Amino acid sequence: MPDGLPTEIDLTRPSAARVYDYFLGGAHNFEIDRQLAEQIASMTPNLAATMRSGREFLRRAVRVLLDAGIDQFLDIGSGIPTVGNVHEVAQGVNPKARVVYVDIDPVAVAHSRELLAGNDLTGVIHADLREPERILAETRQLGLIDFSRPMGILLAGVVHFIPDTDRPEAILAALRAAAAPGSFLVVSHSTFEDQPQEMLDAQRLSARTATEITLRSRAQVTGFFGDWTVVEPGVVHMPLWRPDSPSDVDEHPERFGAFGGVARYDQPAG
Repeated sequence: MPDGLPTEIDLTRPSAARVYDYFLGGAHNFEIDRQLAEQIASMTPNLAATMRSGREFLRRAVRVLLDAGIDQFLDIGSGIPTVGNVHEVAQGVNPKARVVYVDIDPVAVAHSRELLAGNDLTGVIHADLREPERILAETRQLGLIDFSRPMGILLAGVVHFIPDTDRPEAILAALRAAAAPGSFLVVSHSTFEDQPQEMLDAQRLSARTATEITLRSRAQVTGFFGDWTVVEPGVVHMPLWRPDSPSDVDEHPERFGAFGGVARYDQPAG
């Protein structure tokens, strides 16, 4: 095994987190991951740009939450640490911001813990999104997030790994139910809407990893926010969600193949 990696890591099968890291220009991936990444890229040449668009959406959303006074974040499906992670964005604005990262991939978790060693305002949990109660319990045990106060729940590029049979609506409902009024939920999710056939074919290659992707419609993604208030501009193709500049949006924002949206938990009347 490469130095510092847990012995239970299977290097004979590609990992979605490591493929993602490769597309973002990271260094925490193996040959098996690069082979699958290159096969996918040969079918969809703009996929690396799609991955970067997802990270840019997440960073913009985190900044919006910081402007709204959010200073604690639960980032589920955080992946392998790369430049511009949530704690870097949040603590760059508010040095006291707290972040808990959660991921299913042992490589992502191992590298996260190595990267965050010495940062007492961050924590890492090895858990599956399909176990929301466990995630919430372990987050409480860390003591970094105060559930009586508003927080940001971040689900960037992860819910599409949950098949319909695992009831993703119920999973997100459990996470929302644990949040205090004033909290925000951030979701980005791959879609089949407005996509060319080659993009759909490339998505099917995800079946070769342990985490196959389920493409969903705008209506389905919007449903994940439940009765929370979806903030402007709504659930839209990721580049259209509050771009830093109009020039950041090209003529075909749908080519990135995913929707992004943010919702707020407003205090119920009465």
